[in-house]
Amino acid sequence: MKGNAYFCAAFAVLLLAGHALAIRHHERPHRLSQGVSLSTVQSPTFDLCPTCVSFTGQALDILLNIILNSGVVGSCGTLCGELANKTGNKDLGVVCDLLCDYVGIKEFIKFIQNADLDPIYFCELLKVCKIVDNGDAKFTSLEVHPATGRRGRTFAIAFDWTTTNGTGTGEIVIEVITLDHLPVGTGNLIEPQQPGSYSGTASLSTDNSGCDPSQGPCEQWLPGQYTVKVAICNGECGSTHPHSQIYDMAEATFNITADASRL
Repeated sequence: MKGNAYFCAAFAVLLLAGHALAIRHHERPHRLSQGVSLSTVQSPTFDLCPTCVSFTGQALDILLNIILNSGVVGSCGTLCGELANKTGNKDLGVVCDLLCDYVGIKEFIKFIQNADLDPIYFCELLKVCKIVDNGDAKFTSLEVHPATGRRGRTFAIAFDWTTTNGTGTGEIVIEVITLDHLPVGTGNLIEPQQPGSYSGTASLSTDNSGCDPSQGPCEQWLPGQYTVKVAICNGECGSTHPHSQIYDMAEATFNITADASRL
């Protein structure tokens, strides 16, 4: 894959309404069922943007609640220390301190309140993620291999896309429309790319043998036809904030037959 792509912990849902694909901002699957995983390419240079987006996806809602419940927060240390205490995660507190000190406590709190739980927009407000508003992208192919396979196997998802003007900080999101309507999806943060052609891959495991029903409903991967939907966006897919738009969307289908164990 050409260019930089980073795994983002927040998952996006693509919903089919008639023949239109509706992407709902902030609507995320409550759990990743039998893992869709995207390939990633690491940046050779130090870059705060993916760190900021990953941190924000985990912490923004908690920070907002701390601010609303505390009333007055006097320093970055106080706010970020409370975040570390509430989450039991000292690393989140360290990243919070780093980003907060970068802009100051007043601006940091203002951006948290204005971001509306949008990690990419928040990090653009902090000026650690680059803004590009004249970008574009278009999918040129999307395939699932094999087109038909038995339940329990791993399917490969491959896609290609091009950009004429380059892209802004955004994401590629993938969702599988399942027969029992449980959310299965993932997303990749994509930092600004130069004009050119790009490709990506994802893997989809349909083995649910390790699924724990006590943690929530398990995707059953019933025999039938499934649809894979992908979107590439500037900013968070479905966001109404500035610097956000859906560049392009594509879809493909694949079929699941009986369990491999029944051969």
